[in-house]
Amino acid sequence: MKFLSSQISYFFSEPGTRENISALLKYLVLLILIIVLYSVLFHVIMLYAEGRYHSWITGVYWTLTVMTTLGFGDITFASDLGRFFSIIVLLSGIVLLLIVLPFMFIRLFYAPWLEAQVRFRAPREAPPDTTGHVIICTYDSIAPGLIERLRLHEIPYHVIEPEPTKAALMHGDGISVIAGDVDSSATYQKLRVTRARLVFANSSDTVNTNIVLTVREVAPEVPIVANVEEKDSIDILELSGCNHVVPLHQRLGERLAARVNAGHAQSHVIGNIRELKIADFAVHDTPLVGRSIGELKLEEATGVHIIAVWKRGRLVPASPDIVLSQESVAVVAGTADQMMELDLLLVIYATNYHPALVIGGGKVGQATAGALKQKQIPVHLLERDESIRAKLNDIADLTFIGDAADREVLMKAGLGEAPSVILTTNDDAMNIYLAVYCRRLNPELRIISRITHEKNIEAIYRAGADFAISYASLGVEEVFAQLHSRELMILGEGIELFSVLVPRSLAGQTLEKSKLTTRTELCVIGMQQNGRIVTNPPPSTQLAEGTELYIMGGTRGREAFIRACGRETKR
Repeated sequence: MKFLSSQISYFFSEPGTRENISALLKYLVLLILIIVLYSVLFHVIMLYAEGRYHSWITGVYWTLTVMTTLGFGDITFASDLGRFFSIIVLLSGIVLLLIVLPFMFIRLFYAPWLEAQVRFRAPREAPPDTTGHVIICTYDSIAPGLIERLRLHEIPYHVIEPEPTKAALMHGDGISVIAGDVDSSATYQKLRVTRARLVFANSSDTVNTNIVLTVREVAPEVPIVANVEEKDSIDILELSGCNHVVPLHQRLGERLAARVNAGHAQSHVIGNIRELKIADFAVHDTPLVGRSIGELKLEEATGVHIIAVWKRGRLVPASPDIVLSQESVAVVAGTADQMMELDLLLVIYATNYHPALVIGGGKVGQATAGALKQKQIPVHLLERDESIRAKLNDIADLTFIGDAADREVLMKAGLGEAPSVILTTNDDAMNIYLAVYCRRLNPELRIISRITHEKNIEAIYRAGADFAISYASLGVEEVFAQLHSRELMILGEGIELFSVLVPRSLAGQTLEKSKLTTRTELCVIGMQQNGRIVTNPPPSTQLAEGTELYIMGGTRGREAFIRACGRETKR
């Protein structure tokens, strides 16, 4: 009963409820007046046209039976006037009682009541003991991947959703959501923001500024990470009190540019494990093609270890019998000096000094072209919008205006000779289409693509892309880099590097016997032994309890590791 009274109270507190009820009551009053009028006319016609008298109850009874089309037939008119009146009552009853009344009842009462019940179920406050949680201010394209990663790390979170109905539906889907306004200090007080681990402001630049100012009013010390669309907004957000501003479009362009092969072959450093650097390089057009990792003896020549191999979006643990193909990208680990030795080995191979081709002149395309120019790689930029040509001319060596689906335009832009093409349009379907098309026109091309939604990653690799990274996954990695106070490392879409302590269940076993790779699809790329890091440990390496392992893999592999060995991850 208390729950029902709360629902009723909430229903009548909703905006527009009183207006709806008032409109419905007005219609009911009108309907009653019409029934009374028909009942009076029934008596008049019966008495003066047919000489019969009936009680007032009979008049109401006859009116309702005719208006509702029941038509019992026990009381009827014999005169033409009476029958004409019956027709009017019947037709008006069909409209007023059978059509308008149900519609108005559903529209003004029943539907709002059901909607209010749904909104009533939306949580409006975090539990009193909530602490160490992440507050996500908007459920955007980044939020689903971030939530999945937070759940995997057992980090509590709350999403803010201004619309109670949508919040209730999200709550029903198992998302930890709070209904409230992102620019209201009351919302953050209810979210226990003073005890939060981090606030992620992921709305528009103007809204993010308001979020930062509001959070700072309630919690001056809580870390805030904000996504920014325009570079000019970075200073504004920092002045507002934001700890870390992430220009995701700019970062995405830089990450795409870092994977471009142009000029000569070289390694690309993508992260660090203490003093070790993690890098990758394409083996395309080098003597490494067609040879197995065991035959290469790269460690003897340069000191670096091949720890894994990318094959069109799939990460494969390194083993001596893996044969490198034209499409392979080797992931290596070594010191800075060893990486220099590797680059000296590669410098004479895969020389192609033609300009790289960037397709799409939006924010990501401009950032990519700018990053390539900083690396002194010539750039051609293909864009469909003529109005931004002048802006693009300041970034690229040559700008081409036209449709990328036009073969003549593509070849004129230099696709036939380009070492790499970077697809930066914000339409996943278009990028997938262009990957197929560009691969057909130039089979030797290295294709790098951005993707907006993670679900399309597999499709872009099937289409022929050599490397792809999504806007959403980059945002997730940026947030987690701040959560763990570590350097951002983008290994590949959905792939992360983390360290774990050897669990008791694996202690005393060798790497081969533990079957970590086959059971979890993870790559053990190194381990710490006696204070030093050993890269690419052989299968015969014995695992000691408490030894720190360095592992590369995706979300599914990490979940499999947790199921098999428990939660003993260090980061």
